[in-house]
Amino acid sequence: METLIALVNRIQRACTVLGDHGGDAALPTLWEALPSVAVVGGQSSGKSSVLEGIVGRDFLPRGSGIVTRRPLVLQLHKTEQGLQDYAEFLHLPKKRFTDFSMVRKEIEDETDRLTGKSKQISPVPIHLSIYSPNVVNLTLIDLPGLTKVAVEGQSENIVQDIENMIHSYVDKPNCLILAITPANQDIATSDAIKVSRQVDPAGERTFGVLTKLDLMDKGTNARDVLEGRSYRLQNPWVGIVNRSQADINRNVDMIAARKREREFFATSPDYSHLASQMGSEYLARLLSKHLESVIRARIPGIASLINRSINELETELARIGRPVAVDAGAQLYTILELCRSFERVFKEHLDGGRPGGDRIYVVFDYQLPAALRKLPLDRHLSLQNVRKVISEADGYQPHLIAPEQGYRRLLESSLTYFKGPAQASVDAVHFILKELVRKSVAETQELKRFPTLQAEIAAAANEALERFREDSKKTTLRLVEMESSYFTVDFFRKLPQEVDKRGNPAPSAVDQYAEGHFQRIGSNVLSYVGMVSETLRNTIPKAVVHCQVREAKRSLLDHFYVQLGKKEERQLSQLLDEDSELMERRQQCAKRLELYMSARDEIEAVCWSG
Repeated sequence: METLIALVNRIQRACTVLGDHGGDAALPTLWEALPSVAVVGGQSSGKSSVLEGIVGRDFLPRGSGIVTRRPLVLQLHKTEQGLQDYAEFLHLPKKRFTDFSMVRKEIEDETDRLTGKSKQISPVPIHLSIYSPNVVNLTLIDLPGLTKVAVEGQSENIVQDIENMIHSYVDKPNCLILAITPANQDIATSDAIKVSRQVDPAGERTFGVLTKLDLMDKGTNARDVLEGRSYRLQNPWVGIVNRSQADINRNVDMIAARKREREFFATSPDYSHLASQMGSEYLARLLSKHLESVIRARIPGIASLINRSINELETELARIGRPVAVDAGAQLYTILELCRSFERVFKEHLDGGRPGGDRIYVVFDYQLPAALRKLPLDRHLSLQNVRKVISEADGYQPHLIAPEQGYRRLLESSLTYFKGPAQASVDAVHFILKELVRKSVAETQELKRFPTLQAEIAAAANEALERFREDSKKTTLRLVEMESSYFTVDFFRKLPQEVDKRGNPAPSAVDQYAEGHFQRIGSNVLSYVGMVSETLRNTIPKAVVHCQVREAKRSLLDHFYVQLGKKEERQLSQLLDEDSELMERRQQCAKRLELYMSARDEIEAVCWSG
């Protein structure tokens, strides 16, 4: 039995050291899974006196208003008879307190350390362990007293802030509620019972405590409450008689106070029949026994939560990555590995492992043919324009046989139109490649840690794509110019010639200025341009892929690698500057993982020893 409470005590201390105070949605929390006993009550309900009665020591701060401004996790450890009582704080692990007035002062100082001298509150708990032969093994969490109005020096939200803090504990199904109510107050108006009713309407995990029984008006008693008739709970109500303010002022010690409490119940005509189930000592034994049973029932679930959380945290840390090395060689190796990861993702987009590369095929199979079909060749080779070009090409002397110069001018001017679709294809593929670079940078998980390196890789890749685009433009325009530089003569030799009525070639130059003649010239040129269009439809994609896509796959970061080799250690470190949020996340996950692995070891040790 003692081992289980000690186990939870150790895990709770580890939670506080490693920053797990519950209420953190971003990380798995072990704190909220641990069984605990939360002490709830209004101001001046006698909470502090109940705790001191259980411990048998006068050690808590006193005063008016909100005295408890941070949760106090009070862990009691029973020692062998004859050993001296002492206390230890988690934030002062090497210091033992044997003077309990100094324990009170340290609680006040540690509270002020976070909240200042103001009357504000903080959810970060103070951990206090007390070792004594006069206590039972038990852990209690003392929470700020419920209040109804804010006083001077407190925020207007203090009432709601305290309620929220209390609910952050008592809402957990693993939390037992020690509801403190003064006997001279109507149970229906009890702050503690109100909170308990909200979160534990069946009263299964609430322990009712009535204080100040000795201060009730003569002729009245609290038997209806203590015997469960006024407000029924699944657990018994316990009556407590605290030290009076006069006793406190006279420094009456807790041993004498306990003796007086036992005598009060034993001799009281109202409560003597309940004496064996009343008092601070009985309350401590009752809570310890019940807490043990709750812990025993919850251990399998806690162990399962721990193992599941360890797997989640290890996966998260693997995704985030290990801390960056400090020496230049290791940093350079890390950067090169990250670049290769980016290039691998980029190639997967092009080769079909990831979406995006198929858009390049759409450019060649749909956009380029559509652009070629939309060229204004019909308008350019209209009868009027053909006549104009042929006539101007002849100059002052008409052509003798065939309008050679006119043909060439019509062909050259028609082929110029192909430069537009060629450049458009280059630009379209360039845009797709740039988009794939952006996606690849974003999808390379390892790079997310390093925003500076992300930006450098993206800039270097885009700079390379610009070079590839310029080369591709020159190549595709050269293909068009090649078609204009040398015409396929056989095409025109194989064209049917104009003949006279007797079937001989028409010799008359005058007839060659007839409308039908110009129509035939326009038709011949259009046929030749159509042949060139089919050729360019096949060769432009080849040039674009060769100059842009192929080079992007082969040498996208080659120039960046050259520059990388010239960088000094300081510059390499700058490239590996991590995102501050990611660094903080890694640190949080590492701390939380340390907590869970420690807790797993603790639980396994207890299970094997049991």
